[in-house]
Amino acid sequence: MNEENNIAPVNEELNVVKYGTENIRNLIYTIRGKQVMLDSDVARLFEYETKDINRNVKNNIDRFPEYYCFQLTEDEYEALRCKFFTLKGRGQHRKYLPYVFTEHGITMLAGILKSRVAINVSIKIIDTFVEMRKFILNNAQLFKRLTTMEYKMLEHDKKFGEVFDELQRNKNEEFKQQIFFNGQIYDSYSLIIDIIKTAQNKILIIDNYIDDTILKMLTKKNKNVEVVILTSENSNITKLDIQKFNKEYPTLKVAKTDKFHDRFIVIDNKELYHIGASLKDLGKKCFAISKIKDMEYLEKISKMS
Repeated sequence: MNEENNIAPVNEELNVVKYGTENIRNLIYTIRGKQVMLDSDVARLFEYETKDINRNVKNNIDRFPEYYCFQLTEDEYEALRCKFFTLKGRGQHRKYLPYVFTEHGITMLAGILKSRVAINVSIKIIDTFVEMRKFILNNAQLFKRLTTMEYKMLEHDKKFGEVFDELQRNKNEEFKQQIFFNGQIYDSYSLIIDIIKTAQNKILIIDNYIDDTILKMLTKKNKNVEVVILTSENSNITKLDIQKFNKEYPTLKVAKTDKFHDRFIVIDNKELYHIGASLKDLGKKCFAISKIKDMEYLEKISKMS
């Protein structure tokens, strides 16, 4: 692994950069109360020169308001370099102070660049932003109890990642329901992925209007978890889609039915989720995802399928 760039080598066969959530998480900083990434780090992940990234921003400056992208002050940059060991020695010969991008700015930049790597990497970056935001919200009380000294110890000893992973594995607050509004595509997508990842044996998805979007989500499932999709004749998923998916992520079965109107996900015949929108339309309109605890309904849904 290239430790200087904090990304793994390029897979020549796929011609995309292989990167992990942990790598990207280490490149996200909090400045002016916002989670941001340095222009140089975004450039490396997108496989561009930093000057090219900033030139594209300047040429499309009306698309980058301050909550998308802003330039650091000398004090902010110096404080950042002093606080994080990995930044020491970097940027000493920069002619200009660096710019930083919020998740909105990264999405806009990927759309302007239109390169395959930039688009693919931007999705992973946004997923990481969402994951970190959820972590901070879910553990706000914990952070309030940490003293300044404890924060420094965590940063110095590089324990933050370990605390993050441990808390993610031991969430005590069980998911009940959540409402998503227009535009919350990544947040809703992330929650569905989290639900899919909990399955150990079987996933049942009921959705009359699915397309290959759901297949991309299902690539995140655990190995050897069987997937059954019940959909209508109007769905856009093809036999070829299913065959290709099964070659890498077996086993997927798709059946047609007209028994259902709403959307449901059943995990291991133990957990039932009601989805207020088709999985292909997540975040396009206001909708809710709810967990149904009544086992009677779970049994009835399972029997109908």
